[in-house]
Amino acid sequence: MDELKERAKKLLGSLNIEEKRKKARLIEAQSSDPAFWQDKKAAASKMKELADLRKEISDAEKLQEFILSNNLKEAKKLIGELEVLLYLSDPYDQSPAILSIHAGQGGVEAMDWAQILFRMYTRYFERKNWSFEALDETLGEEAGIKSTTLSVNGKYAYGYLKGEAGVHRLVRLSPFNADKLRHTSFALVEVMPDLGEEEKLDIKEEDLNWDFYRASSHGGQNVQKVSTAVRLRHKPTGIVVTAQSQRYQAQNREYALKLLKAKLWVLKEEERKKEEQELKGGYKTPGWGNQIRSYVLHPYHMVKDLRTGFETSNTDAVLDGELDGFIDEDLRKL
Repeated sequence: MDELKERAKKLLGSLNIEEKRKKARLIEAQSSDPAFWQDKKAAASKMKELADLRKEISDAEKLQEFILSNNLKEAKKLIGELEVLLYLSDPYDQSPAILSIHAGQGGVEAMDWAQILFRMYTRYFERKNWSFEALDETLGEEAGIKSTTLSVNGKYAYGYLKGEAGVHRLVRLSPFNADKLRHTSFALVEVMPDLGEEEKLDIKEEDLNWDFYRASSHGGQNVQKVSTAVRLRHKPTGIVVTAQSQRYQAQNREYALKLLKAKLWVLKEEERKKEEQELKGGYKTPGWGNQIRSYVLHPYHMVKDLRTGFETSNTDAVLDGELDGFIDEDLRKL
């Protein structure tokens, strides 16, 4: 009990609840001014921030009550949830995220695995009450998806999701093979922060090469008569991004620029980490060489994170979006 009280005391001190109360009161006062609501997008963002602040304040008050009433079980559970927030302190951890899934080699098997991962993550977003929107998607010819890119909007979305970047491996009996042979599939997950308008990156118009083409549906058939889909190439780095989820070219151009901006930030961040790690010794480039998690559905059921060692045999729950155990363990490791 004494140890739990000490953890609670340190946690409440670190959360700066009085500062959060002041900030909440300020937003409440601003929202009473009719001018506040003229910019609907900014107002919605502020009201979401207010809701998040109120939840953190409420959780802190609940924790104090649990400690006072010696409700150890609930106190321990809430401490665990609140402690995770303390690990989300990097500059972009509070930002929305951009998440991409790419099927590996292996044809329809790999594309089906990418589709399963897409469902797993969107179920996780729903559990977190986060909204998401497709920026780009390329469907498989027979089933599944070749690649998809989602914009994920929720507080700490990037902070929670950044550890999901890497290769995800699936072992199962093939549903596409008449002999039901065991098959291994791979998919790559990329996670980037949505930098918004505030982050200024030096992107020169002359460094951009734009291509426009018709968006296509399942099977590659044209669904539009005009070239609304966008392919954008950044000449200095060779980075290529595409966007075709919207009906209008202007919106897809905006999405392509957003995605390019995020990829350029990741490139800068990887270079910084590489320099830092080379001084310490040892650096792994995020990508196909780095498997982070294994999902085995045959001959036994097990999902195991290869970085933290966290594992569970409840594969159905994980593939239905129950990722908190894996994500929390990875955050505590950082």
